[in-house]
Amino acid sequence: MGVDHFVSNIYLASADSHMKKSKTHDGKRGRGKLRPVDAKLAKAVQVTLEVLRERVFKSVREARKSSGLSAAEFDQAVERLAREKLVATTEGRATRGGSPHKSIRVCGERGYVAAVDIGGTNLRVVIADMAGTIVGKWSGSTVGASSPAKLVRLIHNGVSKLLRQAGLRAKALLAIAAGVPGVTDLTSGMVLLTSYLGGWRDVPLGRMLEKRFGVPAVIDNDVRLGAVGERWKGSARGVDDFVFLAIGTGVAAGICMNGELLRGPGSAAGEVGYLIVPGTSENGVGAGNPGALEAAIGGEGIKTQWQHHTQRLYGEALHNLHATDVFERATSGDESAKSVLERSARILAHAIYNISVVLNCPLFILGGGVGMSAILRDATESVLQDYSQPVRPQLRLSSLGPDAQLFGALRLALDAAEKRIGVSA
Repeated sequence: MGVDHFVSNIYLASADSHMKKSKTHDGKRGRGKLRPVDAKLAKAVQVTLEVLRERVFKSVREARKSSGLSAAEFDQAVERLAREKLVATTEGRATRGGSPHKSIRVCGERGYVAAVDIGGTNLRVVIADMAGTIVGKWSGSTVGASSPAKLVRLIHNGVSKLLRQAGLRAKALLAIAAGVPGVTDLTSGMVLLTSYLGGWRDVPLGRMLEKRFGVPAVIDNDVRLGAVGERWKGSARGVDDFVFLAIGTGVAAGICMNGELLRGPGSAAGEVGYLIVPGTSENGVGAGNPGALEAAIGGEGIKTQWQHHTQRLYGEALHNLHATDVFERATSGDESAKSVLERSARILAHAIYNISVVLNCPLFILGGGVGMSAILRDATESVLQDYSQPVRPQLRLSSLGPDAQLFGALRLALDAAEKRIGVSA
């Protein structure tokens, strides 16, 4: 199952709720009524778009072969995309004794999308064209702008600035998608709960962004968007079954099974920070408190381990080391740091192994400020050598790093824009 189906299913519920509100997606900025497309053609269209976004093809024949579609399916998809001005072919020089080759490309200038990563203290925004090429980046602080209205205004300011810098008008924007560090409802675009941003509850962020921009808005959990990003452009490209495990201040997972994100009732699937494994506390936790796994191997948990081991040994500067700095000291022979690293790796290995057994999932992508440590990865793999049945989990570091969430949001925004234009079911 390809990434096109993966992201299409993610977007469908949210998009449908938006479409029911209006016959067009534009209100005063209308660009015509939506043109329905059947599921089979939509699949071919999305496969074709993804192939053309990957690289430049010197000929239509080359692109058709790379798509894996039949000639009829590919040509029908190209015809539909060309009709909506999303792809264009250009006639090249004829080969000796042959007909001229036609090159083919995605018309990025057909429209633009915005992707937003909302953090606890920072906000990042990118805009990209319909070819998926990023044309602008902007970041700002959410300190003092944590109320929903202020945050939407800040997002609008960032997107507007990027559009101006690119020489684009507001109507060039076709869709927007945002990742939030909390529990979200994809269908309604609600942020149900987050411990950041002043503790939002039941905030209709999707509807607020749609009203502000006049375009479809998709809202999802930031870690799940990290999984989308890694599957589209990162370490899990093209993989149907994997877990994106984000370890930073918190610990959470985006789970992809059979090519689709696993959400569960209340969108709570993946809250692995509450796992209890050997080495973690067995006590229950109250609302708002970190779970057992997060308390042990999250950024603050590792810092607490370090401070416990180094009481009275070091001055203030070394006493408050970041988790990755502790790991670096472990490689230099610091016995206290080695103890912290070994304990953290053992706990992480137990958690990964248990998740892999339950899900029958062999691949784990490690992300987040702590999770991307190659030192922690190597130490964890060493522990996992003893756990090979039914299958030993494979660990990969995120290749997108902190941009995984942005790429995930960008992919959902592109999917939303395709649906708006009328080339996606």
